[in-house]
Amino acid sequence: MLLLLTIIGGAAALYLAKPILAPVVLGLVVGVVVSPIADRLSRYGVPRVIVAVSALITACLGITGFFLMLEPLISALVSKLPKIRAEIQNWAETMSNALRGIEELSAEIERTVGSDAEVDLGESIPTVMDALLLAPNFGAQILIFVGTLFFFILARNDIYNQAGAFRNNLFRADRAVSRYFAMVMLVNAGLGLATAVVLTVVGVNNAILWGFTAAVLNFVIYLGPIIVMFGLLVAGLMQFSGAMTLLPVVAFLCLNLVEAQFVTPAFVGQQLQISPLVIFIAIVFGLWLWGPIGAIVALPALLWMYAAMSAERESQLITT
Repeated sequence: MLLLLTIIGGAAALYLAKPILAPVVLGLVVGVVVSPIADRLSRYGVPRVIVAVSALITACLGITGFFLMLEPLISALVSKLPKIRAEIQNWAETMSNALRGIEELSAEIERTVGSDAEVDLGESIPTVMDALLLAPNFGAQILIFVGTLFFFILARNDIYNQAGAFRNNLFRADRAVSRYFAMVMLVNAGLGLATAVVLTVVGVNNAILWGFTAAVLNFVIYLGPIIVMFGLLVAGLMQFSGAMTLLPVVAFLCLNLVEAQFVTPAFVGQQLQISPLVIFIAIVFGLWLWGPIGAIVALPALLWMYAAMSAERESQLITT
């Protein structure tokens, strides 16, 4: 019972502290991933302050560039909301006519969707006042992320040196996470390039942006590809008709299966020796706990803890 209460209390504390802990953990994860590069630059004589500032600028530019590149896709999606809603309503009506005994379900769908294919964008899209209310919190979280990343890179060696005998395990965990993400970055870049080429051949608009999105979201195992497939399904509904609407999502599904079953195991090898069930639960828990940031940091945090504990077990075996 004490363990159960501790787990519940810890989860509640993490959930309530989301505005602070989420950007802090994200900053630590980014710092761990770039730590080997920072260490190498320091060995070449580059001052640690310059290394920290360079890593901070690079991370901020990368995140900003990602959102700027996604903006055309988001704008196109918002502009096509009426058509998407009309397509969903047509699907619902088709299913209602094909199946029997679902009159109540049809009525519920019509009450939910409405008979008008128009979308009240004023209710769907946040107002300027909503954006102003969210801006201070968002700005504070960015400031927390920036401060955590900068000071972690600046003082990482000093912090780890104070860990005593556990110091080497921390450095080994950092190297394991960084090496894993370097390999995964190469795989995801290949997946993004292949996705852009295939979608261009299929005729999907903004194929390059879809490829970039697929490469970035593929870092979120399981959930990322599902989001991309849902988006491509919407893109197919907006551009094509009939069976062609499924062609973009089917094409990406084939690419993702090849990447997940053959390419990633060949490149990554045995670096990620964690049960897929544990990974899936960790990502879902992170998504529930902190939203998209939780889903992003769940796997790196899990891999870091696994690498640190593995290094500790190895050191204990060597000692005994």
